[in-house]
Amino acid sequence: MPAFPFSSLSRLPAWCLLAALCSAPTAHAEKADRDKPMNAEADALRYDDARQTSVFTGNVIITKGTIVIRGARVEVRQDTAGNQFGVATGQRAFFRQKREGVDEFIEGEAQRIDYDSRADTVKFTGDAVMRRYKGTQLNDETLGNVIVYNNTTDVFTVDGGEAARGPGNPSGRVRAMLTPNPKPAPAGQAPAARPPADGATLQPSRQIEGGRP
Repeated sequence: MPAFPFSSLSRLPAWCLLAALCSAPTAHAEKADRDKPMNAEADALRYDDARQTSVFTGNVIITKGTIVIRGARVEVRQDTAGNQFGVATGQRAFFRQKREGVDEFIEGEAQRIDYDSRADTVKFTGDAVMRRYKGTQLNDETLGNVIVYNNTTDVFTVDGGEAARGPGNPSGRVRAMLTPNPKPAPAGQAPAARPPADGATLQPSRQIEGGRP
């Protein structure tokens, strides 16, 4: 039986659309995502029934609710329990997902991205960067060689070292910009204006794949 039931398929291999079973519930990721179909757009698709995998190649865009995954190649697998696993590779693979109950998004880029719905984790490997946005405002940004984000515990780890060297991080060291939560203004007083960013502070990218509402 195929890993993913196809609801519609047209103009393959130039364009294809697939609907997938729901992933396991999550704690801090957008819960509505588990009820959404998985849609994929790519230049070509290869389905392996023996391995229960679907391999998309060529400017791949995968969406599932608020989740967006982009890459030159994306391999998607689903186990018998309905858990979904995705591996995105390419020059710069991209992942984005809304957090539950707040106007916040987690997104990241790397040479390889592993998405595991069973463990509810996302792993960015190779010249990796992860950002957290409040609305459209960049709040936190972290760079390293390997970044693992756990949606259930809301904890992430970052590894640096020589392998972390890349265009976005020539030093190879872990780098982070963490914005403190603003203090509430006293009653009747407008909040203070936010000072301009220091030149040494990490700045948001001007162009980010996947877009943002």
